[in-house]
Amino acid sequence: MLGLLLNQKEAQEVEYMLKREMEEILLDLSDPRIDELVKRAMEEKYQIVFSIYKRLVTPKESVNYLLPRTRKKMQ
Repeated sequence: MLGLLLNQKEAQEVEYMLKREMEEILLDLSDPRIDELVKRAMEEKYQIVFSIYKRLVTPKESVNYLLPRTRKKMQ
């Protein structure tokens, strides 16, 4: 376990970087050219990034970045 102290500006910057990373992963997950095995690895990475993001924002804000379950239902 690690601890990290951030001032408000640093926390906002980390939040921004995490949002960008999650948006990029979501975009790649919707790309039909990417192999399913790669997509599963990307989903695992998304869950890790999302769990970090949840620690910085309110629950209301984190709902916007929940991983859509539509892909899992189609399989």
